[in-house]
Amino acid sequence: MDEGWGRQAVPFATLSEPSNCREYISVHHRLGIGQGERLLDVACGAGLALELAAVRGATCTGIDASARLVAVARDRSPHADIRVGDMHDLPWPDASFDVATSFRGIWGTTPEALPELLRVLVPGGRLGMTVWGHIKASPGAWALKPFRTASPPKLANQAAMQLGRPGAAEDLLARAGFVDIERFEVPFAWEFADPPTYARTIAATGPAYEAIQNTGETAFLAEAVRCATAYVREGLPLRAEIAVTGFIARKAGP
Repeated sequence: MDEGWGRQAVPFATLSEPSNCREYISVHHRLGIGQGERLLDVACGAGLALELAAVRGATCTGIDASARLVAVARDRSPHADIRVGDMHDLPWPDASFDVATSFRGIWGTTPEALPELLRVLVPGGRLGMTVWGHIKASPGAWALKPFRTASPPKLANQAAMQLGRPGAAEDLLARAGFVDIERFEVPFAWEFADPPTYARTIAATGPAYEAIQNTGETAFLAEAVRCATAYVREGLPLRAEIAVTGFIARKAGP
């Protein structure tokens, strides 16, 4: 995990993660995060979501499997409690948090993370999480095409991860013990100055690492530039709107 997501922690934090702001702000708004609430972000990455939650007054905590991404997150939020660790074995006592978030960090292949999140939430505590939605129907689906150059076993695992199909995430959340589950669409768009910037940006992500393992970095970057060139618009940024689905749920209690 650290090699896949952390090998280019600084490019990820500065090139890729800022495009997630719409997603982070949308979920924080839905959760109604308020002053003094104790918030945990699981798979917190480089910590931008934690920074934005702190703006709303939350006391922020985060965990990620990548030590290099955690180093960036700690630099951004030096007063937050941000740890390297496993979301399946959270290092906090029961009922430690009022609210928890995870932005495309919990998948169909990691269902055990949800009972852990339920455990550390107070009764009545809220969870907000996002997953990729209907990518093939998205106008910006082209931006994910270079990831398809990963090996067949990696592609099969990526398919097994997806929770955006109707009922999939709801079932997982309910089986973990969450109630009052709500699905909603999340605003999300990647924007890039030009094809080389797009290529460098997506190369800093975990799915790109799996493709690079199969094709090599030079071939991956060339394919990415080729994909993006067809979408260049004079005087406008490259823009890829991709479906992201959000879920709000609650731990039973007052």
